[in-house]
Amino acid sequence: MPGPKDLDPSSSPRALLGAELRHSREKAELTQEELGAPLFVSGSFIGQLEAGTRRMQPEYARQIDEILGTNGFFARNCKASTKSKYPDHFAEAAEAEAIATTIKEYAPLLIPGLLQTEAYARAVFRAYQPTATEAVIDELAEARLDRARLLDDPTKPLLWTVLDEAVLRRRVGGPAVMAEALRHVAGLARQHRIIVQFLPFSAGGHAVMGGALKLMAFEDAPPLAYLQGPGAGQLEDDPATVARYELAYDLVGASALSPQQSLALLESVAEDYAHEDQP
Repeated sequence: MPGPKDLDPSSSPRALLGAELRHSREKAELTQEELGAPLFVSGSFIGQLEAGTRRMQPEYARQIDEILGTNGFFARNCKASTKSKYPDHFAEAAEAEAIATTIKEYAPLLIPGLLQTEAYARAVFRAYQPTATEAVIDELAEARLDRARLLDDPTKPLLWTVLDEAVLRRRVGGPAVMAEALRHVAGLARQHRIIVQFLPFSAGGHAVMGGALKLMAFEDAPPLAYLQGPGAGQLEDDPATVARYELAYDLVGASALSPQQSLALLESVAEDYAHEDQP
């Protein structure tokens, strides 16, 4: 009986690899927990691999082939599922973000990538890489705008973001760039496409002062938390850890301005930047 065919990298490799993993596991009559045990991972981790929310690493692929008797299928196709246009520290989070049903994000310094305009994104990347060629900046900005097309769907995913007041005050790219960027976020809020809140400096200390936090929920897989710092990121799937970050996000949201107050502040500051840019 022929084994499974190799995956087509032009399709959605990670989703196809996950579907084949589920099929092979069920054919072997193993539960997710039973497959995870010899890999020293949880059953929920196997579920995330099957749902396509986690990336299959080569060492897991080789062991899975041995356990399920799949003749090297997962080892051969693992590379196709790990190709990404995003930096290594963010690639897995970006791919999970693309299939999330709900995204909740706290941003301490910058407008989140999904909400950035092209000019703002280019200014951010230029600040990160002051000696990069224009071609490199073009490529980075294009990848970021491609991520933002996630919001072209009128209802999914639900995006709820809490922005620190520092996001408003940090003049990324200058007044004109800031005015356009803030108006873009305000427009999405006015269209009821996103929920946005601002956490004022007057709120004082809060539960997520360590850095940026992104929470992602999925239709048929456990939730994930992503923590990001300069040039680094960490994806968390431990249920207790994710629950702790969910509570932290809720506490920050409780300290933030209401969506109505936040929208008024957003539009007011955008106008200030626009007037400042006038000769």
